[in-house]
Amino acid sequence: MYAMQYEITLPADYDMQIIRTRVATGGRALDDLPGLGVKAYAIRERGVLGSPVNEYAPIYLWNDTGSMARFVAGGGGFQNIIRDFGRPVVRHWTGLACHAGPSRAPYPRSASRRLTPIPAGPGPDATGLGLATAIEQGVDDLRQLAGQDGVHTAALAIDPHHWQLARFVLWNEAVATDEDETERYELLHLSGPGLAELPDGRVW
Repeated sequence: MYAMQYEITLPADYDMQIIRTRVATGGRALDDLPGLGVKAYAIRERGVLGSPVNEYAPIYLWNDTGSMARFVAGGGGFQNIIRDFGRPVVRHWTGLACHAGPSRAPYPRSASRRLTPIPAGPGPDATGLGLATAIEQGVDDLRQLAGQDGVHTAALAIDPHHWQLARFVLWNEAVATDEDETERYELLHLSGPGLAELPDGRVW
């Protein structure tokens, strides 16, 4: 599993109905894309759910990195984003764990993201296992969260360049009020051709 996201920040007075129409008319283009686990068509709207910006920020979970590469660099679809918005930075994370929640409705309505820096250093016992301990805690927290009512899918991934954990959760309705997130999103559509093939639990 490999996680990916790009964030297109739009002007403060941007009409988000343009994005809604874009997804309504073209969002199903990836519904059968080989190698894609899920694409969640996520937006943030200025003044809604505490968002300070208008933003289109789709979340991808890939089962096959070759398919991800073709999508981004091989004319597999990303060229449409470049054509319409310019070329955004594409953030990506290596998957650590994924869980199906108890409430897998056809289309989740919202998503949350939590970005957590991993402390540097060898750990309190100086063994060098501080990183592994932090990841174990993140994996355990993900497993517990995934059992909550309303969770569709929960995934944890790591960026070993910036040493950061990213937790993505898709929710059937609203994000849980007690969720510890850094961003909340509205979902306009979910393409899930490889949803069933995403890992169940830890990826190793």
